[in-house]
Amino acid sequence: MRVPFVKMHGLGNDFIVLDARAGGVPAMDARLAAALADRKTGIGCDQLILIEPSELATFRMRIFNADGSEVEACGNATRAVGLLHGAEATIETLGGLLKAAPADGGIAVDMGEPRFDWQAIPLAYAMDTLTMPVGWEDLDAPAAVNVGNPHVVFFVPDCGAVEVERLGPLIEHDPLFPARINVNIATVASRSHIRLRVWERGAGETRACGTGACATAIAAMRRGLVDRQVTVSLAGGDLAIGWGADNRITMTGPAVESFRGTFDAADYGVAG
Repeated sequence: MRVPFVKMHGLGNDFIVLDARAGGVPAMDARLAAALADRKTGIGCDQLILIEPSELATFRMRIFNADGSEVEACGNATRAVGLLHGAEATIETLGGLLKAAPADGGIAVDMGEPRFDWQAIPLAYAMDTLTMPVGWEDLDAPAAVNVGNPHVVFFVPDCGAVEVERLGPLIEHDPLFPARINVNIATVASRSHIRLRVWERGAGETRACGTGACATAIAAMRRGLVDRQVTVSLAGGDLAIGWGADNRITMTGPAVESFRGTFDAADYGVAG
């Protein structure tokens, strides 16, 4: 059974997109998702995106990290499927309903409202999520926010000097975070500009993370470090993040289709 796919990326955060609305796509599980995501023996990606029919929205989007774990939200992937759709759409995700539409600068996504309660992150026990009384070596006093998936945000003088590859997995798997956590290391450059690196839960350090940019911007806004409209610069490029008076987050940025192809499901142990 040959299965069509679209390879896409948002600022270098890359995806395999499978459209299951018309059938012809094998049932997805952690093993198959991880096999397809493998960059040596599969197609290769940070996340695998499965588009399915929805009774609540234009379509449903399921998101699998490179390790096969299914997660709630991905801002860059939302822009990618918005680009594929080519028109305004509502998108059902495990993290809630999102909206995507063409805009100047690419695709604009309504990411919904941020959540700050410790149980919504979730954390293992109650604490202030604006300035958490915890730390890992030189990284301390982070903020936590859920923007469809869980994030912790550290503000440092120079995010480029942090050993993200070493500290990222240490924090991601800390017992404080029962659902694991996405780790954001940020430097505030001005009232309108943040530099950011992200260790993504289940994927490692990525060139861009849309939800990480949203979470970091919101954390900086809550602390009064930046204005309510800010540019977040990641290794892959820039995202514009706004937090409106209606408490909703808007993320705007590019998405790109790289190529299309097919794979033989039998090569991954899936019967035709």
